[in-house]
Amino acid sequence: MTSRPPVAAILSLGLTQVIGYGTLYYSFSILAPDMARDFGWSVDWVFGLLSASLFVSGLVAPFAGRLMDRFGAGRVMALGSLAAALSLVICATASHRGVFVAGLLLTELSSNLVQYGAAFALLVEIRPREAQRSITYLTLIAGFASTIFWPITTFLHGHLSWQQVYLVFAGLNLVLCLPLHAWLSLYGRGGRRAPEAASGSGQAVVGLLPDAYRPQGFRLMLIGMGLLSFVNAALLFHMVPVLTGLGLGGTAVLVATLFGPSQVLSRFTNMVFGKNLGALQLAVLTAIFAPLGILVLTLTYPFIPGAMVFAVVFGFGSGLSSIVFGTLPLALFGSEGYGARQGQITLVRLAASALSPFGLAVLLERTGPDMVLWSLIGLGLVGLMFFLALAKVGRIATQPVQAA
Repeated sequence: MTSRPPVAAILSLGLTQVIGYGTLYYSFSILAPDMARDFGWSVDWVFGLLSASLFVSGLVAPFAGRLMDRFGAGRVMALGSLAAALSLVICATASHRGVFVAGLLLTELSSNLVQYGAAFALLVEIRPREAQRSITYLTLIAGFASTIFWPITTFLHGHLSWQQVYLVFAGLNLVLCLPLHAWLSLYGRGGRRAPEAASGSGQAVVGLLPDAYRPQGFRLMLIGMGLLSFVNAALLFHMVPVLTGLGLGGTAVLVATLFGPSQVLSRFTNMVFGKNLGALQLAVLTAIFAPLGILVLTLTYPFIPGAMVFAVVFGFGSGLSSIVFGTLPLALFGSEGYGARQGQITLVRLAASALSPFGLAVLLERTGPDMVLWSLIGLGLVGLMFFLALAKVGRIATQPVQAA
């Protein structure tokens, strides 16, 4: 008998993920111009500081993952909510550039403790055998973070300074996220036993790969995820400039708005129709969408319907990638040590997210959008090759041994 996923935990984490991503990440692009003005920087310099902070926080992510395995993801997330609130207060009250930079760095460090990697680890702790479905449901809810917080941030910033907006957001992390994470920590590692454990759904998940294949499988998975993250982050950050450079003009923004709903649609589609799709199959399918969508754009621009197909296909793959990053390591390597593995995945993902916008900006300026698109198609296909190789390892590892 299949047990139900932990609905209360998913809904609670859904709320904290929306707040976490909304206050610590999506609000930044709206508030950055005023931050730059107040500190006498260019906007590019402020975004450069964000990229540097993302990279540094990625270096700390494996340590955060080991903390989750040792003390429980819920406790780490509660600490992260406190750190997130403190970081926003530091940024908001900073009167010196150095203090602001320290606050921004703490913001990104605290993100490691409260966003997807930590939330996935907590769902694995609470009910390991239902974690794959739970992660899918969670990403569906959290997919609305930008849709909710872009207009909220814009509205608040129309009446408040960016400093006051950050103080409001600090309050959300302190008043809503901290108590919810503290409550959820009672059902994770180190807390009291969750009621569902009695039904057997709390038993550990054994990974698909035997020990002999795990080092190779983990390397293939990390490289594939790194390349996929690089392509997604690079083009997402520069989507409007690239589309404009391809001759779409004022419709570039309209086309780009299709990306967000497509992400949510992909997660809903996977939730409804992907129940019998294995984690490796989903990973390969996800890796196809990015180069396929970019190829459609390359072959059809400045044809607007072709660009719209690109935005939908690319958004579909980006939405599924969040699910793959949570479910694939669980399926391949099991629930034991899951937090540490998520920490290493976060390191790769954040490093790619930090480096790709800068790299693509240089390429875009020197070669133009055509070369950018073909380069990303090539990287996407290389990433697909790594996932196909990983799927082959999975098939070989699970083949029954033939009797002599």
